[in-house]
Amino acid sequence: MKSFKFTIEGVKYDVDVKSVVDNIAQVEVNGTSFEVEIHRQAPVTKTPVLLRGPVKSPEAPKTTTLTGFTKVRSPLPGNILSVIKKNGDKVNRGELVLTYEAMKMENQILAEKEGVIRQLTLSPGDTIIQDQVLFEIE
Repeated sequence: MKSFKFTIEGVKYDVDVKSVVDNIAQVEVNGTSFEVEIHRQAPVTKTPVLLRGPVKSPEAPKTTTLTGFTKVRSPLPGNILSVIKKNGDKVNRGELVLTYEAMKMENQILAEKEGVIRQLTLSPGDTIIQDQVLFEIE
């Protein structure tokens, strides 16, 4: 039970709050009982709500093949650690092209097929996002 003392337009009131259930309070004002409806604003949370899209599987880099080119995409966002190959280099399937760090783990991007590296513009320290085209194999 909480007690309050109010003065309204020079009149003193002793208010005892007996109980509060949901938005109804049982109060006693100068010895007279009242049932009072409380109008509350909806509580505002200080913690932001994080909305995320569906989670994509990070198992293997996505590839897109158009007219003989295979686009190799990043499976996760991260930072480039090293670039082993450069534009014009011939690669065999499974050969290491670059390494990057994502979620505090070092990941290797391997050549998906035999061919020649094209459109590789990344260098160590670059930041990549998920599904970004890393390079193409012709």
